[in-house]
Amino acid sequence: MDGIIDTITQFAAQEPAIFALIIGIIGAAVLSAVVNVGAMLVIWADRKVMSDFCNRFGPNRVGGRWGILQLGADAIKLFTKEDVIPAGVDKGVYVWAPIIASAGTMLVAAAIPFGALHIGGKNYPLVVANMDISAFYVEAALSIMSIAVFMAGYSSNNKYSILGAFRGIARMIAYEVPMGVCVISVAVMAHSLNLVEIVESQTVWYAFAQPLGFVIFMIALVTDLGRVPFDQSEAEEEIICGYSTEYSGIRWGLLYFQEYNNFLLGSILVSLLFLGGWHGPIIPIPLLDMVSPMIWLLMKVIIVIWFIILIRAALFRLRIDQVTDLGWKWMLPLSILNLGWAVIVGSYFA
Repeated sequence: MDGIIDTITQFAAQEPAIFALIIGIIGAAVLSAVVNVGAMLVIWADRKVMSDFCNRFGPNRVGGRWGILQLGADAIKLFTKEDVIPAGVDKGVYVWAPIIASAGTMLVAAAIPFGALHIGGKNYPLVVANMDISAFYVEAALSIMSIAVFMAGYSSNNKYSILGAFRGIARMIAYEVPMGVCVISVAVMAHSLNLVEIVESQTVWYAFAQPLGFVIFMIALVTDLGRVPFDQSEAEEEIICGYSTEYSGIRWGLLYFQEYNNFLLGSILVSLLFLGGWHGPIIPIPLLDMVSPMIWLLMKVIIVIWFIILIRAALFRLRIDQVTDLGWKWMLPLSILNLGWAVIVGSYFA
């Protein structure tokens, strides 16, 4: 293994442009596969848990023993369903909204480490673009979703769609600000904005070092994902299907699917920022020792996903005024208070 690593290192030094191109192509292919397959499993888990908790028909009763076949049935339905573009829409914006939403998801995934390989007593992070400001980059790329939501709602020529879009924008802005402050708080303690360095700096999980920031970030993440109790932009009993009301077929499928892509990536981000990422004991078994960091990160991500799904099963939807009041009047001041705490603790341990 050490010989292979040395060979790759020498090739990278001799042909940096070719090496970068090869890594980029491989990274993009693997990244797309991992994110999309992971999102499919999150959709299945969401339906499975909700159907069990609510005792309703779903993957707990159809689609085979575990309900896996329902994913394939839904995919076939969305790909073969007629793609209708209503009269009166702004066609250019209408068509590009799902594409921008999907592209934004891939931009986020490019800077998120998906674990690490433990080789020769050292961890090698699995990340396509290991940037110095990757924490800020990820948050900025996540906000692209708000642009796609507005494009979809505004271009649909439907009052329910535009209402859902405005609700979504108001909700996202109110909570992305405290989310950003929480990211700054973590960066202050870690003395870095690099997600890999933030993970490596967590001798103590930041969920314990700044519990207030962890709670605020989790609430802001659930809000940014548009899930219960903060799913005002898709409140079916109020505004039909919100900003995606006029979409059908594969275009609607892209808007729906990217929400679960963001769900998966947001859960990974929580694990990296606050739960120690891939840190954990190395499993003393051949082959498993090499992927131990990935196993620990996967376990933490599953717990976060499961918790967010339980929130949907247990809580009721809030009104839009309650959501914005919570964001601006409570979450923002508390996030600033948490930042002050992070500055004090980070300066003390600097």
